[in-house]
Amino acid sequence: MDVPVQAAATGLGAPVERREGREKVTGTARYAAEQPCLGRAHAWPVPASIPRGRVTGIDTAAALAVPGVLAVLTHQNAPKLSEPEDPTLGVLRDSRVPHRGWFVALVVGETLEAARAGAAAVRVDYAVEDHDVTLTATHPDAYAPEQANGGYPGSREHGDPEGVFASAEVQLDVDYRVPPLHNHPMEPHATTAGWHDGRLTVHTSTQGSTVVRAVLADLFGLPEENVTVLAEHVGGGFGSKGTPRPDVVLAAMAARHTGLPVTLALPRRFLPAVVGHRAPTLHRLRLGAHPDGRLTSLIHEVTTHTSRIKEFVEQAAVPARVMYAAPDARTTHRVAPLDVPTPSWMRAPGEAPGMYALESAMDELATELGMDPVELRIVNEPGTEPDSGKPFSSRHLVECLREGARRFSWAERDPRPRSRAEGPLLVGSGVAAAMYPVLVQPSTAAARALPDGTFLVRINATDIGTGARTVLAQIAADALAVPVARVRTDVGSSELPAASLAGGSSGTASWGWAVHEACTRLAERLAEGPPPAEGIEVRADTAGRADADSPFARHAFGAHFAEVAVDTVTGETRVRRLLGVYAAGHILNSRTARSQFVGGMTMGLGMALTEGSTLDAAFGDFAESDLAAYHVPTHADVPDIEAHWIDEDDTRLNPMGSKGIGEIGIVGTAAAIGNAVFHATGVRLRELPLTPDRVLSGIRERGCSSAG
Repeated sequence: MDVPVQAAATGLGAPVERREGREKVTGTARYAAEQPCLGRAHAWPVPASIPRGRVTGIDTAAALAVPGVLAVLTHQNAPKLSEPEDPTLGVLRDSRVPHRGWFVALVVGETLEAARAGAAAVRVDYAVEDHDVTLTATHPDAYAPEQANGGYPGSREHGDPEGVFASAEVQLDVDYRVPPLHNHPMEPHATTAGWHDGRLTVHTSTQGSTVVRAVLADLFGLPEENVTVLAEHVGGGFGSKGTPRPDVVLAAMAARHTGLPVTLALPRRFLPAVVGHRAPTLHRLRLGAHPDGRLTSLIHEVTTHTSRIKEFVEQAAVPARVMYAAPDARTTHRVAPLDVPTPSWMRAPGEAPGMYALESAMDELATELGMDPVELRIVNEPGTEPDSGKPFSSRHLVECLREGARRFSWAERDPRPRSRAEGPLLVGSGVAAAMYPVLVQPSTAAARALPDGTFLVRINATDIGTGARTVLAQIAADALAVPVARVRTDVGSSELPAASLAGGSSGTASWGWAVHEACTRLAERLAEGPPPAEGIEVRADTAGRADADSPFARHAFGAHFAEVAVDTVTGETRVRRLLGVYAAGHILNSRTARSQFVGGMTMGLGMALTEGSTLDAAFGDFAESDLAAYHVPTHADVPDIEAHWIDEDDTRLNPMGSKGIGEIGIVGTAAAIGNAVFHATGVRLRELPLTPDRVLSGIRERGCSSAG
């Protein structure tokens, strides 16, 4: 996209380079486990080796005899804390083991090697109880929750969806399965904690240090002003660092117990059990339609799991409430409490698995109707949000589909499955739509004019690799009408003005609103006369406005297109091209925005082809617990990936007119790839990931002949 002259002058919308980029590529950026710390000790946790039960005894003698081991914390001697509101933080409180991988001890050593060796020497006896980790659509303990994640109603119904479906001229009734998926940020969850004169200071890898500060203060019985949480650089989170995790609690415990600063960096293979995961979802979708493609009935039923210690319901049926004009509709969730780690947020929770199922079903309906799948979506474009009846603040999904089809040369596609072969390779293309809600949270920011003519913006935003520092500087520069180079930003400390977490694609919209308002007020003050010698500072708090209900349905939308080549000899699927077109409000930085879109699409590619986890029924453990077994995509997995956008002028969002962009890129990608695999092979696979064994089996079972 070309940058308008005004944008180039003020910085807003321009492709400004990340401010911290040089620090990161030269290795001078310090992460949570890398903070310089005199006399630092290291900690290593001991995970439970049973799927359910309780600890009956812990022998720490051998561990304490390991040279360099300083202490072993268990439920018998760990500092006693207040009961946490989040039960997943209740580590070392008692003898219970709610699932495999639950931490039952923590070893502290002078070195990392000593702590690790000490942890291996701890001997734990258990009383084992029966367990169940297997999710089925008819699980006898499954129930209908009142709410799903995000506060959405567990079920919604309009009209008579069952009756209308039964009488529909065209019917589609299909099931899909998305397996457990795991957040694997480049920087594992890590904390360095230290106590001094009754004050606790932690450097931790988190998406929101304001929340961590409040939780730690409550657990340790401290005033919040006695807790400082720093997260200057964070190596990714994808939702798993959206709330405090056991590492920050255990590190603070160990530091208090030993009187030393303690660093705890969780080994990657421990992450699936203690930092959340995307829960598996079983989908049943029923679509009733007229022969011209107009939907008459839409029924999306989702079954998922949660742990026995904390309810978390993946809101996978919610996107179907937004997307298409079906007069009669029902969307429901059922959840089964199992002996599994507690699921939590993973990039686009609800939307990623829910839209995979919905957009796959729409493709199947298009095949049934003999209709172009792009046109089927356009035919079912709603005038208002189907569930709430609210008008959309802006919705340019049709434009995204049209523009994506043009850029992708969709019109040249032969719609017949298996119509394009290159030797043993079958080549196909697919499309899917995407949506993500506009979320905004209250935040506070301070803007200061300094005597040298520069400006300082302070806000406890967290830059998790999205370029938040840079974009906030651009927002400030735009409001102040000064070059971006004259604005500095301080982020990543609970000592700064409080701000919401970096999650739900809400960071820039939330923090930017506060920064824009503070800088606008500062500009008004400066217009009255030059600042005093010491400078002048203005604060802004968006509480009561950023969190106010809107009469409009506010969402970002997008269209995904994929081209794949499927090897009929090996079953391997290679994605040759990915293209996305988005309507996500006003794009504030074209460089970082494109990076976010491309990153989301790449993660969606992993969801489609390589990422998947299995809960071992006998041992109650995730079989894929590290990057040797849980496969994430690399650059070589997609040679051509493009992200484009339609710049929306939506005045009903925030002062910048922006929508979140961090998650919509993943939402439709898996469905577009799955639909492309069907177009290439004529084989419809309804369980992710589309691994070579599944693809090859499908090709062989169908005899490489019929579509559907």
